[in-house]
Amino acid sequence: MISLFAKPAARNTDAGSCATRLAIGVGVLMLGAIAVGVVIVPMTAMNPGIINAVGGLQCTSDDSAQQAESSGYAEDSIPENYLELYRSVGEEKGLPWNVLAGVGQVESKHGRWDGPGITEGHNDWGAAGPMQFGALDGSAAGNSWGGEPIMDAGDRPEAGYGQDGNDDGVVNVYDPADAIPAAADYLIAHGARENMREALYGYNHAWWYVEDVMGWAEQYAEGDFETSGSIQQAVNCELTDEGEPIAQAPDELSQAVVDWAMDQRGKPYEWGGTGPYAYDCSGLVQGAYKSIGAAIPRVSQDQWAFGPKIPEGQEQPGDLVFFNVEGPAGTPGHVGMVIGDGLMVEAWCTDCGPIAVREYHAPGRSDVLGFTRPLEHPDVKAQLESREQ
Repeated sequence: MISLFAKPAARNTDAGSCATRLAIGVGVLMLGAIAVGVVIVPMTAMNPGIINAVGGLQCTSDDSAQQAESSGYAEDSIPENYLELYRSVGEEKGLPWNVLAGVGQVESKHGRWDGPGITEGHNDWGAAGPMQFGALDGSAAGNSWGGEPIMDAGDRPEAGYGQDGNDDGVVNVYDPADAIPAAADYLIAHGARENMREALYGYNHAWWYVEDVMGWAEQYAEGDFETSGSIQQAVNCELTDEGEPIAQAPDELSQAVVDWAMDQRGKPYEWGGTGPYAYDCSGLVQGAYKSIGAAIPRVSQDQWAFGPKIPEGQEQPGDLVFFNVEGPAGTPGHVGMVIGDGLMVEAWCTDCGPIAVREYHAPGRSDVLGFTRPLEHPDVKAQLESREQ
C-alpha cells in the first residue's frame, strides 16, 4: 500500500553511519519502553542519494531498465491482460516490468484478491485498486491518487498520480491500465531509477515488503535481471578498469569473508541493522566475519580498538578500513571492508544508497583513519582453530 507518510530524510554523511555503544544502550532501554506501551514512531522514507561515478570500476551507465523475459511461472500465473500491461508500462517508463508485477502480486494478487478496496470502495486505510493507491481524503493512506477514485480525465487535479493510462477518458484507480502506470510513476518519483529497494520502501514502509516484492520479481523473470541507475552500477560492477576481477583475497578465509560481504550488495542501509535484510556499516562487517565463525565487536569504535592495525599500503581484501568522521580525534564513525584496488564494500548511510562497492579515498569522503586485520587477532585465530578441531 502506498504510504503518504513518506518524506525526504535529511542528508546523512559518514557521520553516524554506524551504531555506537551509547546508541545500542539507548536501544535496549527503548525495547523496555515498547514492552510496556505502544510507541508511535512517524514513518520516514530514506531519500535515495545518487553516488558519484565510482572510479576504478568498469561500469557502463544505462538510464533505461533492461527488460527481462517472462518466466514460465509468470506466463502461467499472471493474468494475460496484467502481464501485457506490466511489460508495456515497464518498457515505456524504463522500469523492470517484473518489479511492477511484484508490486501487483503483493498488493492484490494482480487484482484477484477478494479483500476490500480492490475492485470497489477502499480498504481500512483508504487504499484502493489493484496497486493499492491511497484514494480517500482524510484516510490513513491519504490521497496519493488525487481526486476521486473514478473521475473524468478532464477533472483530474494536478496533484496525485492518477492517470488515464488507456486514453478512455476516465481516470480509474480500479482499472489496471490506469493504476499500473501510476504505480510506475510513483516509484520513479521516489528514486526507482537510482535505488529500486528504497523506492519500494517508499511505496510501503516495511523492508519485508521490499524483499517480498523483489522475491516475486525474481520468480517472474526468466534468468537474472537488473534494476537501473548509477547506484545499481556500483552494486553490480565486477571488474577493475584493467578488466581484472575485483575482491580477490589472498587466502581462503579472507575470500570467504569478502564473498559474504559482496553478496550483500544491493541490500539497504539501516542504522543499527544487523541483517539479514539490511545492515549498517559495522553490522555488515561483523556479519561477514560471523559467517566464518569469527566473533568481532559490534560497533566501529570497538572494531577499531580490536585491531590489529595494518599500515596503509599493506591492506588486503578482507581487512577493515576506518574513517575519521565527526567525534573525538582518532575515533572512527564508519567502517568498510577492503576488497582491493583502493575499493571497499560498505553500508554507507541512510541517504547514500544500498550496500555497494566504492573507493575509500574518493573526493568528499572523510579521511581514512587506518586499517585492521581481524583474522590476525589472537581471539579470532583461536575461534577458527577450535572450529577445525
